[in-house]
Amino acid sequence: MSYSKDDILRIAKEENVRFIRLQFTDLLGTIKNVEIPVSQLPKALDNKMMFDGSSIEGYVRIEESDMYLYPDLDTWVIFPWHSEDRVARLICDIYLPDGTPFPGDPRGILKRNLKEAEEMGFTSMNVGPEPEFFLFKTDEKGNPTMELNDQGGYFDLAPTDLGENCRRDIVLTLEEMGFEIEASHHEVAPGQHEIDFKYADAVKAADQIQTFKLVVKTIARQHGLIATFMPKPLFGVNGSGMHCNQSLFNGKENAFVDESDELGLSATARHFMAGIMKHARAFAAITNPTVNSYKRLVPGYEAPCYVAWSASNRSPMIRIPASRGLSTRVEARNPDPAANPYLALAVMLKAGLDGIKRKLPLPAPIDRNIYVMTEEERIEEGIPSLPSNLKEALNELIRNETICEALGEHALSHFYELKEIEWDMYRTQVHGWERDQYMTMY
Repeated sequence: MSYSKDDILRIAKEENVRFIRLQFTDLLGTIKNVEIPVSQLPKALDNKMMFDGSSIEGYVRIEESDMYLYPDLDTWVIFPWHSEDRVARLICDIYLPDGTPFPGDPRGILKRNLKEAEEMGFTSMNVGPEPEFFLFKTDEKGNPTMELNDQGGYFDLAPTDLGENCRRDIVLTLEEMGFEIEASHHEVAPGQHEIDFKYADAVKAADQIQTFKLVVKTIARQHGLIATFMPKPLFGVNGSGMHCNQSLFNGKENAFVDESDELGLSATARHFMAGIMKHARAFAAITNPTVNSYKRLVPGYEAPCYVAWSASNRSPMIRIPASRGLSTRVEARNPDPAANPYLALAVMLKAGLDGIKRKLPLPAPIDRNIYVMTEEERIEEGIPSLPSNLKEALNELIRNETICEALGEHALSHFYELKEIEWDMYRTQVHGWERDQYMTMY
């Protein structure tokens, strides 16, 4: 829905809104906000609200800290869980004092890459995300435990699926906030859930992912549960992914469609997929950004570890869902919900556009189960693996000019530094597994 400044001021008064959260996202994908009383709303709507950028992860140094919040009026929404002293939200772009976009703003980075797509003749990138999450019980102090809220499995119902009531309340809240929910179900692992919402243009889709995470965590708390989007919270069960269905449009025409092709895929779609595959190992550091991400990307748990594609097989990294016509799309299965959605969509778009620009040839589909193939068979088929850990992914990222360009120098350098620190902390830490394995052996 589109709003004007006058619309927002009127609605705020009619709905007794008392506070507004001016939201934005830091480089690591964490939602941040500056909360203002409604009396400051006109100032915010005039793009005059300032904040200290040096306090935000990956932003700027203390000597250049003043930054401005430019609200996107179309992101106005009132949080439904506040009945009195109501709270509304506006998602903001970040600008410098000279009126130029801040180059390290993840939302701005996605917009910049979409501009490149527009210059190539594509009016929009549509994205349908599928973020999964786990629900854990809390202790008497409200802290998370390792006890799952249920022992259900794929598509199970209550009483096996004890998360059903929580999930239903999440859906109702999302719908009240303007989401069009397509499906809600228990996932494969105990305590794991998925709620699918309708595709949107890339910026709105990334906004929705961030809003979705906030709603899931808020409503879970109301049910005495903790929701986590950690990719692999438990050993021995499936991890949580965030499959991203993507398509490029020229006006109302899906650029991925060619009805004369045996799979209904255009040359544009094939080049786009080739670009995704070409740069997959490099953008993994963005789509799978934590140490824990790579504990999901292992064989045996339905997570895609191998860079391949198929229209009939879920083991490769890229799948072509059965829907055709306007719904023709490319499903990238490797991203996980710890990713910063703005950066993840930006690097996948950039990779796909590079494939289109260079008319990269698409390898043959792999319609066998890659998990049961030997290493020799994978090499013979030309199937590379995704990185096996964060350090390997960072090394691939820094060597890839295309993905570095997608991020820009500011975001790249700060992201790389933060993730190098994360890897070094993990590498030098002594973990419980090591003590269990070695304490009495040596």
